[in-house]
Amino acid sequence: MTKPIDQVRLNQLTAQEDPKGRLFIDPSTIQFTDLTGVRLLRCGVDTVRQLYRGLIRPEIMALFEKPGAMVDFAGQRWHSGRVGRDSGYQYKLQNMDLGFVLLVKNFNAKLDAIGPHLKIEVSPHALDALSPQRLQERLDYYAQELMTNVEVNQCAVHLALDLQGWKPPVDLVARMHCRARTHRDISGINQIEWATKSSVYGRGETSMFGSAGGIQLCIYNKTEQAKATDKLDYWESVWRRRDSFDDNDPENYDPAQDVWRIEMRYHHSIIQQFASGSVDLQTGQFIDTSTFAAFAGHLDGLWRYGLGQFRLLVRPGAYEAIWTLIRDDVRVDLPVDSLLEETEYKRHHKTARGFSGKNVELFLGNFVSLLARERVGAKKAFDRLQTWECWPVIRDHYAAKDMTDFDIYKHIKALLEERHVRWGRAV
Repeated sequence: MTKPIDQVRLNQLTAQEDPKGRLFIDPSTIQFTDLTGVRLLRCGVDTVRQLYRGLIRPEIMALFEKPGAMVDFAGQRWHSGRVGRDSGYQYKLQNMDLGFVLLVKNFNAKLDAIGPHLKIEVSPHALDALSPQRLQERLDYYAQELMTNVEVNQCAVHLALDLQGWKPPVDLVARMHCRARTHRDISGINQIEWATKSSVYGRGETSMFGSAGGIQLCIYNKTEQAKATDKLDYWESVWRRRDSFDDNDPENYDPAQDVWRIEMRYHHSIIQQFASGSVDLQTGQFIDTSTFAAFAGHLDGLWRYGLGQFRLLVRPGAYEAIWTLIRDDVRVDLPVDSLLEETEYKRHHKTARGFSGKNVELFLGNFVSLLARERVGAKKAFDRLQTWECWPVIRDHYAAKDMTDFDIYKHIKALLEERHVRWGRAV
């Protein structure tokens, strides 16, 4: 994608160029945009998912003998249970008062072998209460209590900006330019699946771009979502305490006006690509993204990168004024020094071209043959394929052939049908 240009920022009183001005002018069309009414409340980490490898301690499995029971683990009371196969794990320990969910025993790894058996999901209020270092110590402690031979595997994060005085334009989809092959728009419906739960409300609106296995942009009415999950009191306390972007009006949250959220969700495979491509400008070393604590100083860079992947345009070749504002003026609210100016951020992509591309084709053919033998349907097979660590390579291979995710699904479905018709029960 060719990089769009920014509109010129002007001081509202003098009309002189001002890097912090809220009056924008498009030099090509001489159209003005006044963003003085936009209030940037808070940009923070909404979710952390820390992954670990290790060998599950034998006594841990006793915690899951009675699904739904309250159990003791790591000096605290937890709710134990099973989780759906789509999560990639079999069991969970949950304590939402503490703000942690532990997903245990990877479906695709043996219980008695070292593997990616633990993912810890951290809620916003736990992230708000603990510094990145203290949070990492807590996560590592839980991992050590649950497994032996522990090693960090990678982390995933969601960054969320809450703002007032702006809402998505009606032609958002038409003006949002991105590499993403997936877009979902939900408007005026009664049920939305949020990250790990379902919320039901009548007039919610949300728009999602990208896939959960890559970078995903979500824009939605946070006030409505908070009401639906009975979390509005909590979020109002956060907005009143943290709305510090506007120096002249530090207490700028207006309870009479809806808050909209712009959220960037990064899969752990994307974070790994940053580790393989981004370097410290002083040392020349690749950055460390394996833990949340190590990666916390780079979240400003991650935020800016995401806004460059999803580009809201006012016209072809020019950013919408709000996109320039939230890129240049927003910083992720964390008690750590930002490493934005000290790092060159770049993702290193492993391509699926050449020999690797041939391997993808061979794998998919064998994969479909096994599915046909076991009478597995196309939808279930495709869902499972998307949870596999090698899915980004497969997706990129077919994207180079101008095939979307849905095209891959249809391809698998057609191959399955062919095998069933040609070979019948013999497969």
